[in-house]
Amino acid sequence: MKHPSPPPPKPAGGAPIDKLAWKPGNVLSPVPVVLVSCGGEGARPNIITIAWTGSICSDPAMLSISVRPERYSFGLIEATREFVVNVPTSRQAKIVDWCGMVSGSRVDKFAETGLTPAPALQVACPIILECPINIECRVQQLLPLGTHTLLLAEIVAVQVTSAFLDSRGKFRLDRAGLLAYGLGQYFALGPEIGRFGFSVRKPKRRPRS
Repeated sequence: MKHPSPPPPKPAGGAPIDKLAWKPGNVLSPVPVVLVSCGGEGARPNIITIAWTGSICSDPAMLSISVRPERYSFGLIEATREFVVNVPTSRQAKIVDWCGMVSGSRVDKFAETGLTPAPALQVACPIILECPINIECRVQQLLPLGTHTLLLAEIVAVQVTSAFLDSRGKFRLDRAGLLAYGLGQYFALGPEIGRFGFSVRKPKRRPRS
């Protein structure tokens, strides 16, 4: 017997909502902002700040990043077909912004920021030790789309900072203080407000006394 779907949550009441028409643009916000490390094997490791990234497949585990071809890091990634997505914290916001403003062709970003390049598990380019999540990737496809090229990559290894694991081994995002980006601004992610499926989960019955 098929059970009926639970009713959707009702929108909050209040004043009418006015809408304004904007021209089409990249206003999907907020989004993760990450530090992508690349290079290695003869090329000085570099860091590029990327806000256009996302999960695209669970099996095999894959993600994407979009990079302008004229960026210095694009050539490094195109040559090695490898990179690491390093997820920063809100405390690293100034470093994240700086790495997006300065070209690695002129400066050593690891040296200038004080970030530590540490060995990856499966790729030649380093992870950023201070970032709580490090996602090692190998490029599978490059899709030129216009101003940016979309890089589709398979996730080949993941490292996390053990200090953010609780006693059950769950990674506590709420303790990491992660960073988001939207419409030219940086934001600190807030506390957990729910877990996957909480809208349809039935409340637990209290035992009878």
